[in-house]
Amino acid sequence: MADRPFQVLVLNQIAKSGLDRLPAGAYITGKDIAQPDAVLVRSADMHAMEIPASVQAIGRAGAGTNNIPVKAMSARGVPVFNAPGANANAVKELVLAGMLMAARNLAPAQRFVQELDAAHPDLDKTVEDGKKNFAGFELAGQTLGVIGLGKIGCLVADAAIKLGMNVMGYDPEITVDAAWSLPAQVKKATSVADVLKNSLFVSIHVPLLEATRNLVGSDNIRLMKPDAVLLNFSREGVVDDKAVVQALGAQQLGWYICDFPNPAILGNPRAVALPHLGASTREAEENCAVMVADQLREFLEHGNVANAVNFPQVSMGRESNWRVAIANANVPNMLGQISTAMADAGLNIHNMVNKSRGDMAYTLVDVDSPVADGVLAKLRAIEGVLAVRYLPAQS
Repeated sequence: MADRPFQVLVLNQIAKSGLDRLPAGAYITGKDIAQPDAVLVRSADMHAMEIPASVQAIGRAGAGTNNIPVKAMSARGVPVFNAPGANANAVKELVLAGMLMAARNLAPAQRFVQELDAAHPDLDKTVEDGKKNFAGFELAGQTLGVIGLGKIGCLVADAAIKLGMNVMGYDPEITVDAAWSLPAQVKKATSVADVLKNSLFVSIHVPLLEATRNLVGSDNIRLMKPDAVLLNFSREGVVDDKAVVQALGAQQLGWYICDFPNPAILGNPRAVALPHLGASTREAEENCAVMVADQLREFLEHGNVANAVNFPQVSMGRESNWRVAIANANVPNMLGQISTAMADAGLNIHNMVNKSRGDMAYTLVDVDSPVADGVLAKLRAIEGVLAVRYLPAQS
């Protein structure tokens, strides 16, 4: 058990249902904690922030972690947790709203009505005469292409099928869980280009990485149908907005619906930008807060790792009162050195699990007797060890 309550710095408004998962007495949460054990964050940019050396974990109450210096935290052996899928239903519903906005010309139609003169004697006639300019089409029978088949992409595909749409999907790195949840009716696309050429609607659901930056841009946007609708509720940067504006102006694209206003698209009559509403529902905010708080607590108290973007998934049930958690570079003979250091101290290893992910490896070790500070210091001195935490069982 920790000799004091865990202290968690909260950088944004986090749903109370999430903070309530960190029990009073065992945890202190607040915005003015100087030496926190962990950080809870939503949208605050942590790149310019001096993150105290006391920080053992960071939890993002959402999916993306672009606002967190993940690489720097990895070098310190600090996991960065997120909440994948917790906001999936909220984003799915907004994608459906975006498709309907484009198909039924709802944005210009609403502007038309908003500009009407309520006192005009021929208001009804003006409405009837004007509505022909906003005639749209139905979603049923149209083809939706989904790029990225994680939790959100799968939900979008399933919802579209239930609306009578044809769906094709592309994700070269689809997980086994996602593949199982993907409706059988989804046609497999062979590439991003395949999706763009054959879909009237294209919805993107990928993280922003160097490999996905400008995933849809000047090189491939010309492949889309001239009346196609491009939807980006993923991340700003996966679509080249300047290329989109050029395509809209040249009538090589019908609509661009996104969640990321920026100067390139603001004011364009064929672009609808929402103020980053994807996860802005009460339910999504609560789901994200609860999920990431549970993950932080499990790590701080037991060293278990679930949904960290820079650590492997590791979970080991307690089989002794004394546990050591070690983050280290994924290089040969680390386990041998860890085991030797413990054996030299007369510690018997009761249970051990070690997993790796890229350059990062993580080890949990349960031993049969208390671990002295000198042993922990010896473990920290091993070249390649990034962080060592001693986690005796809570009383």
